[in-house]
Amino acid sequence: MSATEEKKKPVRWHIAVFLAPAVLVYTAIMILPLFGTLQLSLFREIDQQQVFVGFDNFRTLFGDPRWSESFWNALFNNSWFFIIHMLVQNPLGILFAALLSSPKLRFSVFYRTAIFVPTILSFVIVGFAWKLILSPLWGIAPNMLDAIGLKSLFAPWLGKPEYALTTLSLISVWQFIGIPMMLIYAALLSIPDEVLEAAECDGVTGMSQFWKIKLPLVLPSIGIISILTFVGNFNAFDLIYTTQGALAGPDYATDILGTFLYRTFFGFQLQIGDPNMGSTIASVMFLIILAGVSLYLFGIQTRLRRYQF
Repeated sequence: MSATEEKKKPVRWHIAVFLAPAVLVYTAIMILPLFGTLQLSLFREIDQQQVFVGFDNFRTLFGDPRWSESFWNALFNNSWFFIIHMLVQNPLGILFAALLSSPKLRFSVFYRTAIFVPTILSFVIVGFAWKLILSPLWGIAPNMLDAIGLKSLFAPWLGKPEYALTTLSLISVWQFIGIPMMLIYAALLSIPDEVLEAAECDGVTGMSQFWKIKLPLVLPSIGIISILTFVGNFNAFDLIYTTQGALAGPDYATDILGTFLYRTFFGFQLQIGDPNMGSTIASVMFLIILAGVSLYLFGIQTRLRRYQF
């Protein structure tokens, strides 16, 4: 063994010792429950005993009309919830970051703080606050629209099936738009001054500089934000539960995979909880998220690396 390899051994040992507590905690809290959920999805309670049924629970979820109709409705709603965030939250986050990164903008610290503050608020606070604001009986939204002559546009947005999910998606966008804004803002500030000075020497300034120079350089950050948005949206539950309850009304119009999982696993009102089918839904959610993350890591991230410094 060479002298270099002998020096590396203590370093590797110290790294392993340093990481061991974190790995043990992560395994106990995340990995073991995950495998327990996957295992539970392969069993079914028959005569008060857990019997191995293989993939029968998955066939029931996808093929039995009593289950498949609710599942596909929740999956469609979850997809729309994600699309709204991708089309509204992330572009606005990039726009705000571009504006706030301008050295000519005054009070930029105040604007950053004001946009980011909703992110640290509790889902319960946000849900109940917006439910009160949009209430047609005692909310302030009708009066605010009336003050500018637009009261005719007001509708019980959380009470109509065609508007409820989009309204909740926009509320979620309002709460979390600060995250993509801050990530893109940090990425813009990390661009070397030499690159921007060279662009100015070539006559590339203003918005043209943003589109041609800055935006390509922050594409890796945009990719990370997109995958974080995907994972967060397909794990969403709190906001829907707070504002619309476990039934995700009206008429399951706001039902997403998280609320569908909650009702199935724990039961609600007259519905008896079924841990096996609940674990099946959780396993499908895990597979959907895993597929999306894998697509990003192996299909998209490798193409974005060339823009990194």
